[in-house]
Amino acid sequence: MMKKINYIFFTVLVLFVIGCEFKIDTTPKEVKWDREVCERCKMIISDRKYAVQIINPKNGDRFYFDDIGCTILWFEEQNIDWKNDAYIYVTDAKTGKWIDARNAYWTYGAITPMAFGFSANKTKILNKENNDLNYVIKKVLETRDE
Repeated sequence: MMKKINYIFFTVLVLFVIGCEFKIDTTPKEVKWDREVCERCKMIISDRKYAVQIINPKNGDRFYFDDIGCTILWFEEQNIDWKNDAYIYVTDAKTGKWIDARNAYWTYGAITPMAFGFSANKTKILNKENNDLNYVIKKVLETRDE
């Protein structure tokens, strides 16, 4: 009888563990403005037009940056192996709302916290060259190598 109870208990326990799937929250969270620091340059994040947050898809850890340039260099300097799978959110330069950095329209010429000059926009900007994130990554890495 005791073996049967142990077997039932063990089976229920296994089903419970399998049923408790760990789900990672991949949605953007609000930054604690003027208190959160950039992961790379350690400056306070204050400018609501150029902030970036990334989420590690493996464990849900979040990292905040004051400029997309800091984000790109941090990925390279830290040899982040999950960078291609990372969730990357950036604030829209007009509204300050979080948008997916990979779907954003990137323009150059803004005065950004770390002077990389790129701003993200949810919609295309007329009379400006609109680029994708890969273009921004290439340009930031080129300036590092100069």
